[in-house]
Amino acid sequence: MPAQNKDDGGWKKFVWNSDTREFLGRTGGSWGKILLFYFIFYGFLAGIFIGTIQALLLTLSNYKPTWQDRITPPGLTHCPRSEKSEIYFSLDDPTTYIKSIKSLQEFLKAYNEEPQRDLLKFEDCGVEPDTYKNRGDLDSEVGIRKACRFPRNTLGPCSGTEDPYFGFKDGTPCLIVKLNRIVNFKPKPLQSNESIPEEVKVKAQPNLIPIHCATRKKEEEYLIGRVDYFGIGEGFPLQYYPYYGKLLHPQYLQPLVAIQFNNVTYNQEIRIECKVYGENIMYSDKDRFQGRFEVKLRINKF
Repeated sequence: MPAQNKDDGGWKKFVWNSDTREFLGRTGGSWGKILLFYFIFYGFLAGIFIGTIQALLLTLSNYKPTWQDRITPPGLTHCPRSEKSEIYFSLDDPTTYIKSIKSLQEFLKAYNEEPQRDLLKFEDCGVEPDTYKNRGDLDSEVGIRKACRFPRNTLGPCSGTEDPYFGFKDGTPCLIVKLNRIVNFKPKPLQSNESIPEEVKVKAQPNLIPIHCATRKKEEEYLIGRVDYFGIGEGFPLQYYPYYGKLLHPQYLQPLVAIQFNNVTYNQEIRIECKVYGENIMYSDKDRFQGRFEVKLRINKF
């Protein structure tokens, strides 16, 4: 008689045993029971998960953040902006600053007069700093809130309307600065001028968040020349706050401040720090854009 094959009854028989009609060690009825068990078990787990999420969603508002106790003060950002916060260009080579000009033009498109003409979406809020504009509570049923118009021409020579080069061509570059949006945040003006630089004290107003730029090193102040500020009150006026979020304030425009550097010393790298000053605006060494930013400016001329 031939010897019995060692593979008989091995893995092939485990996959399908024709004698007992078992597949992978289980009969059809056994597979049906275990699949039914897992279907009910995982369906129950999925039901608990979905029910928990739905219960949580019932406690949340589409318009008002439930918790804002960990939100930091707003960041201060500028345009044009580079990865290393460097603005280097040569007066003799327009290609070195054309990217900055295009960035400024694109950023200011939303501030053109035409998009702000809709009376159902925008309203005039004055060209002088004023108090907060109350448009109801976040969770009220008022609906879409109107936004304050921001006249682009308040940015003066940095508006891009008269000088399409934003000063770069003449060696007097402009930065457009904004405070980042935080839902329902109201920046508070300074209550005391004791702890701020002398240059900022003259800018302090009851309804304004002032901004000031200076060199990082006191001994390099002569390198920066004269710094001019343009905008409503040359700072961030309170009537543009609070911000009601994307759903209730889709057309919201932040107030802007334009900063122009005049008589900058050529062929020198200058580290400049710009800061806003308010009672509830703090600064952090871990976040270089929290209430301030730093930029390196160098204008080459050969």
